[in-house]
Amino acid sequence: MKLASFRAAGRNRIGILAEGRLVDISAAISGVDGAPDRDRCTMLDLIEGGEQTRERVQRFLESLSSGAVRAERFAPDEVLWHPPVRRPSKICCLALNNSANAERIIQGPSHPAMFMKPASALLGHGGAIECRAEYGRTHPEPELALIIGATAKNIREHDAYDYVFGYTIHNDITSPTMRGEDTFHYRAIHPRADDPKAVQLVDTWVSYPGRYKCSDTFACMGPWLVTQDEIPDPHDLSVRCVHQGTLITADSTANLFYKVPQVLAFLSHYLTLWAGDIVSLGTALQKSAGGGAVQNVDLNRFGGPIEVSIERLGTLSNSVAWV
Repeated sequence: MKLASFRAAGRNRIGILAEGRLVDISAAISGVDGAPDRDRCTMLDLIEGGEQTRERVQRFLESLSSGAVRAERFAPDEVLWHPPVRRPSKICCLALNNSANAERIIQGPSHPAMFMKPASALLGHGGAIECRAEYGRTHPEPELALIIGATAKNIREHDAYDYVFGYTIHNDITSPTMRGEDTFHYRAIHPRADDPKAVQLVDTWVSYPGRYKCSDTFACMGPWLVTQDEIPDPHDLSVRCVHQGTLITADSTANLFYKVPQVLAFLSHYLTLWAGDIVSLGTALQKSAGGGAVQNVDLNRFGGPIEVSIERLGTLSNSVAWV
């Protein structure tokens, strides 16, 4: 199923894509036919509702097909798209998780490296990425993201897919200019090995992603969430990035270094993952297509639109606005 969060006819809705239109399934998720309950329905309600809610949605769709019930339908171009999950508790993003990065990494960890984005950074399909002069160079990073379906803690690799509800597209907007501004080169204080009461100063570099990864609209996501049953292998999907109609880079999720089982086992060892949480698996587009690179696409300079397409998931498109 392709599930979407959107606004149409004055209400926020949850829908399923069927025959090219978005069918409102909010009533099926709420379990009642009252408008106030439908207004409060979110994708998180559907995910947290588990098998019982999904079965209710399936019965609703069957009744819809038979004509036993009716539902509002909207053309995709007449709705305001929200990110599929509007307020996840956290968005965990993998850094440099592409085998093509190996030759560029001088030193790094021997395990997945993770940073987090806030829900306030989310932007739906069709929305405008906000750019400001002080952001400096700002480029896209096309990524495959998964949505957690149930509480996950200390999971084993062979159980990892039991916790995946579905997948979506993430454009991880990044400002290298702000990263440079928020990087410290300093002398960290460490205890001396030969004398625990004494200290030594160690030359260190550290960057903090609070601005350069987390500013408003820096997590474009959508258009919809595709349930896991429609993606038999998340590591066999082609990925493309197009800027102003020109193909910039193309790659495959096969090139992700750490795969879903390793990533979820590692993350859930340190963080409890909750239903609706998002894990972005890292930029799958470091390989050049025709001499381009996503890092060359300065959205703050050239504007949009910018599109990310992933096989079986569709295309996420966003414009650029200077604010």
